Amino acid sequence: MACSKVRKIDRECRVFNEQWTRDYFFVPWKDRAICIICKENVSVFKEYNLRRHHETRHKEYASLKGAARDDKVRRLKGGLAAQQDALLRQSRANLAAVRASYKAANLLAIHGKPFTDGEFGKAMMLAVSEEVCPEKTDTFRGVSLSAQSMTRRIEEMGENVLDQLREKAKDFVFFALAMDESNDVKDTAQLLIFIRGVNARFEVSEELASLNSLKGTTTGENIFAEVCKTMDELGLQWTKFASVTTDGAPCMVGSTRGLVGRLNGEFEERGLAPPIQVHCLIHQQALCCKVLKWASVMKVVVQCVNYIRKNGLKHRQFQAFLSELGSAYQDVLYYTEIRWLSRGKVLRRFYDLLPEINTFLQSKGETVQELTDPGWKWDLAFLTDVTEVLNHLNLQLQGKGNLISDMYSHIKAFEVKMQLLLRQVQKLDFTHFPATQMYCAEKPAAPFPVAKCKDALEMLQREFSVRFRELHVNNKDIRLFQNPFAADIDDARPSLQFELAELQNCDVLKDAFKPDSLLEFYAALPECTYPNIKQHALRMCTVFGSTYTCEQTFSHMKQIKNPTRNRLSDEHLHQTLRLATTRLHPDIGLLASQKQAHSSH
Repeated sequence: MACSKVRKIDRECRVFNEQWTRDYFFVPWKDRAICIICKENVSVFKEYNLRRHHETRHKEYASLKGAARDDKVRRLKGGLAAQQDALLRQSRANLAAVRASYKAANLLAIHGKPFTDGEFGKAMMLAVSEEVCPEKTDTFRGVSLSAQSMTRRIEEMGENVLDQLREKAKDFVFFALAMDESNDVKDTAQLLIFIRGVNARFEVSEELASLNSLKGTTTGENIFAEVCKTMDELGLQWTKFASVTTDGAPCMVGSTRGLVGRLNGEFEERGLAPPIQVHCLIHQQALCCKVLKWASVMKVVVQCVNYIRKNGLKHRQFQAFLSELGSAYQDVLYYTEIRWLSRGKVLRRFYDLLPEINTFLQSKGETVQELTDPGWKWDLAFLTDVTEVLNHLNLQLQGKGNLISDMYSHIKAFEVKMQLLLRQVQKLDFTHFPATQMYCAEKPAAPFPVAKCKDALEMLQREFSVRFRELHVNNKDIRLFQNPFAADIDDARPSLQFELAELQNCDVLKDAFKPDSLLEFYAALPECTYPNIKQHALRMCTVFGSTYTCEQTFSHMKQIKNPTRNRLSDEHLHQTLRLATTRLHPDIGLLASQKQAHSSH
């Protein structure tokens, strides 16, 4: 075995003698001595070396004796210290300018601004500093905010965040993936893959795993290949793969050639149980809403809105008309079918402005008979109320980091609400239908269409039962995770039954259980007593209930890569989205320390 070579001078452990400062005009600096006259340094604390340097280079100082020599040493040491302080201050200022450049680039990425906006930001910063603090203008001018600098900074911070994610992934006990695919402004198919992983301390991390640009086809095989590539890049293990959530597209959920089919085949080959498969709950809820077509209502509403807004003059006149009447609203809303909440908002606004809309249309010579038809107004009021109930559920399901147990509770609660509404409608009880109740108070000539509304609610109820059948299959696992004290021991897996018996009869843990701090409760459970329950909880807390995070990121992508920035490369789009969506913080201090700090030109 080779021994490390140690220099003789290192073994001698030489120490600088303070007397050498007066004798030879040297001071210690780090691990060497520096001459305070010529600023040259000697690497070894050896008196012979210092004396030889002084006698050969600075003979003229030999005549200095006593107080004159001491005064000269003091002044030279002060000059050296001032010079070192100036260099240190400049070095600190340059390093601060580099850190500021990174922070500015991070803000550009978070807000989806063009890289060239850094130059505009610098111009504004200089204009402000010239008025507020002119003495600091040169300092601000030293911050590099050019487009090239912003590009490099974003690339480096994106890689740094990815490195942090790789480190976190090493500690994941389980992880889940949520993915969706959409085209950007250049018709390039972009596949977003988000990961939610949890470590043994129940610390959950939800991050963008990858953005993959699919230049050709977007089949299940293509998507499966990208998933495998992402797992390899992050060092993820198949044994820790707990769940996959998709939008339900055929290329995703196909049982043979779709992503889910290929994943099941891969797990079978490896001798593993397949992951939990979730069809985005928000997407399914939106599909359920489509059974309430009620074209007779929506057609009239859309036609009236388009008539008002399609012509600039009529639109302005309508807005002025509402302003004169002191209306709570200033305009009607366009209906966009693909937006989850659009129909409910459009109907609510239209219903509230129905008298004003009818009056305005009549003033323009347009008579829409449905607007005064009592039967049609019943339909409008009922549809407005039902879509608002559906919108409320949609909003409950939205958000990042939602646990599958919480989302499942909202679904079950909605099914109970539907049963309640169905019974109340049959009794003409409109307690939870404010628009219908308001119209009922007007005592319209036509009776309330009980049969029609009852059929609509029953159809919606059946659609929910069918759509969420797969979710109800996992009911026992979700319920056990949500509240292990209420779980039926007989229905639990054999590996969990004894542990559940212990847990449900432990009064201390029962008193400590709080549903709103579920992960903290599981993290505090003794590993030695409840290992299988903790493993079950770790698996379930990673499950994505929806692809909401993907949808939100696609909206951000549309803002970043818009028609005016359509040449943005896939790599830069990826890094920008990573910084815009991450909960991690780029290590700007580390990145800045790796740079040779200097002022901007």
